[in-house]
Amino acid sequence: MYTIAALYHFSRFDAPDALRPPLIALCAQHDVKGTLLVAAEGINGTIAGPRAGIDAVIAHIRALPGCTDLEWKESTATTPPFGKMKVRLKREIVTMGQPDVDPLAKVGHYVDPADWNDLIGRDDVAVIDTRNDYEVAIGTFDGAIDPETQSFGEFPAWWEANKDRFHNKKIAMFCTGGIRCEKSTNYLIGQGVEDVFHLKGGILKYLEEVPEEHSSWKGDCFVFDNRVSVGHGLKEGPHMLCHGCRRPILPEDTAKPGYEAGVSCPQCVDETSDADKARFRERQRQMTLAKARGETHRS
Repeated sequence: MYTIAALYHFSRFDAPDALRPPLIALCAQHDVKGTLLVAAEGINGTIAGPRAGIDAVIAHIRALPGCTDLEWKESTATTPPFGKMKVRLKREIVTMGQPDVDPLAKVGHYVDPADWNDLIGRDDVAVIDTRNDYEVAIGTFDGAIDPETQSFGEFPAWWEANKDRFHNKKIAMFCTGGIRCEKSTNYLIGQGVEDVFHLKGGILKYLEEVPEEHSSWKGDCFVFDNRVSVGHGLKEGPHMLCHGCRRPILPEDTAKPGYEAGVSCPQCVDETSDADKARFRERQRQMTLAKARGETHRS
């Protein structure tokens, strides 16, 4: 059984590049794999490995400047969720492209999962899903507004174009683990919105704590590892990943026109060029050969 830890924390790192080598070494020592993003504004990522390994990495991160209060969400998997460990230096740990946004200054009001249903059921509350369109497509909360953005960086433009819809409304926002809402709520506060709320711990915490029979969530939640999706109780969902477009698909989609393993799915078959498809086929061929040799490769 593999322990999976999803984490983020905003803190000011003076030399984020110096944090990378110790993290890589520690994860290698404890057979922990996944992805961590490090920037001057903090750390974000998902890792998986043996219990002792996850404990060691979490302890190391909590010892970093300003990270004592680090919170993380755990789940489990029976197969390795990641094939390798990556620690990447970034300008932002979640890319919004708004230099004036500062979650360390102020964010919206946190709402515990147990109180979320009552909030989003109110007539004076507008509920906004801050995730990308392909994530929203497989699951969201009842009545949530989908901005239909392809990347988080598109959210400010969407808000500017739609803000008049929310006059005299309280705004409740949510995302997978909570990190996007740290920035999106700070952004709305900077735009003069007074009543801004966000789901503490994100969808993952809600699915973990709220019983399915009392849930306002419909569908599955996309996750950025080889499980692809999870449902209530954080049980692994039915979805697969199209390695052509990185969108989630269902097993029955593999029988539809446009599907080719590792190359395309019905959603993206018309979006990529013949040259792209040839490149994807070669990648798939190399993965198949590696698997036959007993190697592992996770893209």
